[in-house]
Amino acid sequence: MPRRIILHTGFHKTGTTSMTTTLRANRPALKAQVAMRLPPQMRALISATRGYSTWRDPLTLIKAETRFHALLDGLPPMPRRTLIITSEELGGHLPGRGDLMDYSAMPIILYSFWSIAKQKFPAADIQIYLSTRNQADWLVSAYWQHVKSSSMTLDLDDFLGEFHAAGDLLNMVNEIASRVSCPTHHCALEDSKHRPLGPADPLLDLCDIPQAVHDTLQAAPAENIRPDMATLLDLLDVNRTVKDPEKRVATKKAIMAKANIT
Repeated sequence: MPRRIILHTGFHKTGTTSMTTTLRANRPALKAQVAMRLPPQMRALISATRGYSTWRDPLTLIKAETRFHALLDGLPPMPRRTLIITSEELGGHLPGRGDLMDYSAMPIILYSFWSIAKQKFPAADIQIYLSTRNQADWLVSAYWQHVKSSSMTLDLDDFLGEFHAAGDLLNMVNEIASRVSCPTHHCALEDSKHRPLGPADPLLDLCDIPQAVHDTLQAAPAENIRPDMATLLDLLDVNRTVKDPEKRVATKKAIMAKANIT
């Protein structure tokens, strides 16, 4: 059984990609203290949590719970280590996708996962960590992420008005903390990005890493950086003018390739 379990479910656009990359890059150095389950190891589970955030039906929640059970059942013994389970998608899709208005699925998902983990590992120290961001900055970043990765056609001002409440991440942190009987931690990107390991540092603070080990860890370069404004506007124009889905995707890929964006 893990000594401690840390559930990290987002939020999107709060440095989570850089966090995951840093954890993966330092996995060998952290092996004695930390075990990790990162997004590539949880694709089926993530598919279910995304589905639940969209449909909110009991069967999809049961599917997510069943797959979380399977994740825990597949763990090797790790009595002296902290288990980090991390993916922004464990809390569902980014608000603004389809009819999804906010993160209100996340408290339900996290309560279920906390309950399952507590039942399976009653002696483990279970904690929740949430990465956050200033509301105004988060909203702008979320908007341009949708423009880049989906068929978003809204003006920025319209998006800000429609999804303003979704950007109140601290309110959602408080909602989650009120539902689970375990410590719930959070740190804003505005603060974590200045730490030596960037957004990964506040999460690793919860893992009791020896200082000698911590000093050997290396921060990964920032990832998923917003393209320049000219490129973003070109992508928005494609969303608005190219009606065929396949052609739209291909045109946007060409624009991003020209701008050296992956």
